Amino acid sequence: MFNRLKNFFSIFTIVFLYFCSAAFSEIINKIEVNGNERVSNETIIMFSGVNISEEINNQKINLILKDLYNTNFFEDISVKIDKNVLKIKVKEYPIIENIFFEGLKAKKNREIIKKNLSLKSRSSYNQFLLEKDKKTMNSTLKELGYYFSKIDTYVETLDNNKVNITHKIDLGKKAKIKKISFIGNKIFKNSKLQNVILSEEYKFWKFISGKKFLNEQLIELDKRLLKNFYLNKGYYNVTVNTSFAKLIDDNSFELIFNINPDNKVYFGDLNITYPSDFDDKNFESIKKLLSKSKDKSYSLNLVNKILDEIDFITTNDEFRSIKANVEEEFVGNKLNINFNIEETEKFYVERINIFGNNVTRESVLRNQFEIDEGDVFNDILAKKSENNLKSLNFFKKVKTEITDGNEENSKIINVYVEEKATGEITAGAGVGTSGGTLAFSIKENNYLGKGISVEANSTITAESFKGLFSVYNPNYKNTDKSIFANVQAIEIDRVDTFGYKTNKTGFEIGTGFEYLRDFDINLSTNSFYEKIVTDSTASDRQKKQEGDYWDTFVKFNIDYDKRNQKFKPSDGFRTNYSIQTPIISENNTLTNTLSHKYFVELYENNITSLSVFLQSANSITGDDIKLSERLNIPPSKLRGFERGKVGPKDGDDFIGGNYVSSFNATTNIPQLFQNFQNLELAVFLDAANIWGIDYDSSLNDSSKIRSSVGIGVEWFTVIGPLSFSLTETLTKESTDITEKFRFNIGTTF
Repeated sequence: MFNRLKNFFSIFTIVFLYFCSAAFSEIINKIEVNGNERVSNETIIMFSGVNISEEINNQKINLILKDLYNTNFFEDISVKIDKNVLKIKVKEYPIIENIFFEGLKAKKNREIIKKNLSLKSRSSYNQFLLEKDKKTMNSTLKELGYYFSKIDTYVETLDNNKVNITHKIDLGKKAKIKKISFIGNKIFKNSKLQNVILSEEYKFWKFISGKKFLNEQLIELDKRLLKNFYLNKGYYNVTVNTSFAKLIDDNSFELIFNINPDNKVYFGDLNITYPSDFDDKNFESIKKLLSKSKDKSYSLNLVNKILDEIDFITTNDEFRSIKANVEEEFVGNKLNINFNIEETEKFYVERINIFGNNVTRESVLRNQFEIDEGDVFNDILAKKSENNLKSLNFFKKVKTEITDGNEENSKIINVYVEEKATGEITAGAGVGTSGGTLAFSIKENNYLGKGISVEANSTITAESFKGLFSVYNPNYKNTDKSIFANVQAIEIDRVDTFGYKTNKTGFEIGTGFEYLRDFDINLSTNSFYEKIVTDSTASDRQKKQEGDYWDTFVKFNIDYDKRNQKFKPSDGFRTNYSIQTPIISENNTLTNTLSHKYFVELYENNITSLSVFLQSANSITGDDIKLSERLNIPPSKLRGFERGKVGPKDGDDFIGGNYVSSFNATTNIPQLFQNFQNLELAVFLDAANIWGIDYDSSLNDSSKIRSSVGIGVEWFTVIGPLSFSLTETLTKESTDITEKFRFNIGTTF
């Protein structure tokens, strides 16, 4: 009985409400608009969404009010129906005549702040949007490092329902990062983690770098860099908790990163499943990679490499539209992963829309897409395209949105970007046992929005000056080939030590491309005018080479890079070979250079590297090569000996050789000095030889293996990184000059 009564009252209520609603409905025969001055009647009626002869009820009136308020044109609105006449009365917001910004001297800062504001000149004034703009300005100023800024806003009422808005901005002092701290069970030392992040501590001599100021966007980037660093070291469950800044004094903060790496994780069983009609042969290489990776520490880079390989196979060999899912399962500290490839319904890319690129040309962005309009849609390629855009480092934010297309089985890709400054100014200085160095560089990474890099830099040491202006286009005319050109000026003054001085001025142009995966080829040509000057202390042979030279060479270079990561690799190898062939030259010097470096992690947090270096310089016509073309052992490849004071001699002068070879082994010992957060220690073995005197066979070419062992220390000091080595010489030639202690300290400004 009760349920029947309940159902009866429910039905009665619905029917009653329906007839009540119908009772308050009226057919509109006319629409009247009042109170408007600037906005026309037709525009207001269009925004209301009402038509003559339409039936209107209270719900529709509420919807009209909502739609009209959403235009932000009106301060007050009333809507009512009177005898089938819809009466709309509005009070318009004032129009903003001008918006003034006082206290912002830098045009660049003014443009950055104005870009994100809702209110513009000639738009309608709205108190709510004004308050929103003040919050936006405060947030933007914090991003620029002004954490102590104050904004006072004044609205001046003008005639004709207009206003002026004035923002009086007191920037205050920029917030400095006085100290950077890493807390938690961070595993790694502070010195290593500081090399991962971009923010840096404020020092009075750092007058160029902007990374010493507190910047929210830079801090977010630092957190991502730290997380990726730990993920590539095996810490799958790492959390970099929200970093925070603690005010130390009036305008200085301590930037704190709280890191919880959790336990280290290793790869367990790695498998791949794919549809039965896929060709097994296409997946043999990836199965070998999965098998090889078992029991290795987890690495995000390796997972991405596997996904890239899947993408390459499915798009180039299988020609399928696929989606790859990663299924993970923990067994103790082992992570079993199954890469599951599913063939998806075929969708085609109808259109790619790009929004927000008000500086970067659209062609630059489209060059980064792995998928194009008209192609079969591939989720992996769409994500990879987004990552390509992020890697350009032209944008603060990159976001991709996939929506259904207008046509059947089609997708629309919407890409939203936010531009950022792409220029860089850097300066640095260093001093050590080999002398001092000053360096300065200006670089624009996105010149005129074309994706072209333009750089000018110079380096000065006690005996040399090097200046360079270069232009680099990474994708010339959408060919996937880079081109580069540079102009160089080099002066080497060795009058006091060797009795000669050389000046070289010239240019180089070239191109490069990826021939195979991880295998790059570069081809270039360079021409230099060189002048050699000697004094009375130079040897007779050196004096004979005094004069002017014009040389043109063709250089061929290959680079095979299989390292697991670019920054501090712990696995893999890199091999580089170059040959420089003379085209126009008096001496016709042919130079060959081969370097190979192998990395391996022998135990927890250890990095061991083995490297081989070979170089030769000889005239293909049997002439004597110039003084500036003679070879020396790079100082980093033979510690324990003074730079340039090893090898063949002509009288009292070290003259370099025609051949150089070296072998180096280095391993760090993370267990030592664990309580010293800014100290890293390594042991090394160096062995090298330099020989060959083409211009005088009667001289001793000093062909003998030089070798040394020692310890090297990297110390992150308040000034900058300090490196020094203590070395014991094992073998040497009697004429070589040894150096037991070597140090170098550097900083940036």
